[in-house]
Amino acid sequence: MSNLSHSPYEYGARGAHSTARSQSAAAVSHHLNNKSRGSDYTLVHGGRQVRIGPVAFWIVVGTLVVMGVWSIATGSYFAFSNDVLTRLVGRQAEMQFAYEDRIAELRAQVDRITSRQLLDQEQFEQKLTSLIQRQATLEQRTATLSGDVTTTGSIKPARMAPPEAAPKPPKARPISDTVIFTAPPDREARLQSRELAGPATRLAERGNSGGLDNVLTRVAIALDKVERKQTATLTDMEEQVDTKARRIRSVLADLGVDTGKTPGGVGGPYIPMKAPSSGASAFERQLYRINVGKAQLNQYSNTLVTVPVRKPIFGEVDMSSPFGMRMDPFMRGPAIHAGIDMRGDKGDPVRVTANGTVVTAGWNGGYGNMIEVDHGNGFATRYGHLSKIDVKVGQSVKIGQTIGEIGSTGRSTGPHLHYETRIDGDAVDPQKFLRAGLRLGSGVLGDKI
Repeated sequence: MSNLSHSPYEYGARGAHSTARSQSAAAVSHHLNNKSRGSDYTLVHGGRQVRIGPVAFWIVVGTLVVMGVWSIATGSYFAFSNDVLTRLVGRQAEMQFAYEDRIAELRAQVDRITSRQLLDQEQFEQKLTSLIQRQATLEQRTATLSGDVTTTGSIKPARMAPPEAAPKPPKARPISDTVIFTAPPDREARLQSRELAGPATRLAERGNSGGLDNVLTRVAIALDKVERKQTATLTDMEEQVDTKARRIRSVLADLGVDTGKTPGGVGGPYIPMKAPSSGASAFERQLYRINVGKAQLNQYSNTLVTVPVRKPIFGEVDMSSPFGMRMDPFMRGPAIHAGIDMRGDKGDPVRVTANGTVVTAGWNGGYGNMIEVDHGNGFATRYGHLSKIDVKVGQSVKIGQTIGEIGSTGRSTGPHLHYETRIDGDAVDPQKFLRAGLRLGSGVLGDKI
């Protein structure tokens, strides 16, 4: 280590040089401070002055403003944080309730749709069950209409065939006049016929082009057609029964026959027939009326078979001598003719005009070979001048049965049939009964007019 030593002169020179350099720096600094003093900012605190440039000043001011705003915002947030949270929670709850309401509404819609589907299914099943029951009812009615009228109401017209040996008789011509019978005007008012075209049309309009509803609609329309046909059949049956009953009753009344008296031996325990209840269908009520009408018709028909309203010969009637006053062919003077004479060839068949029992079969004076048949209810018929007798006394005979042949026995001028009708032993004009047969027609009497 070396010791440095300086002389006082050296120190004096150095000091002067430093002083000069300091004065020069101070002058420069003073010049600069004077130059920038107009734009600097001076902060005074505790007697001290601090000068800040404009950039630093505005940085400090901006920082302070930002910090102030942040403090205010933070204070406001914490001051009003409870209200904000409450609003947020309320809004969330409101949204939750809205979602729950929407979900409940959707569930209700699903339930309604499900209920509607179940209801539609139930209605479809009800319609199907109703159609099945209706079909069963119509099938039962069809079976009823195809059965016997006593139990079901149908009508089976009975026609008696002529004897095998006898030719088929042609349609008879009137002897003196013809009575044309027409149904009374109140007949249509008593019949009940139902029209079902309206419901069927409405069903057809509502039916879709496909699907189960359309199938049910077509089935319902088909059942309506069947029901209308059944109703028309019943109406026609009731019309036929009523027409026949009216004709027979009118004829029997004109002939003085008691329609309340039942011929032959009949009987049995009394079992009253119950009338349909108030809730019965139109089919049942109409069927009941047909059964009642048929019972009356059977009674009239049973009475009619004992009344001589048929012709005693086959073919057309050619009357040669009427009933009542005439000129006797042998005595050439006025006489009473108890019957009518019908021309014919010898051997032509003679048939009985009503059911009965033979009470006379043989020679009887001016009648020659004669047959007398007792028909009951006071009615009797005589057949005279026969060439042949085919029955015996006590024998039961039926309508249309051949009992003898035309001849010219007894007091006769040629082959013919002397035919008489008697009531309680008194001779009455046979034409009255023959005209009654014409009024009844083949629809009531069949082929044995």
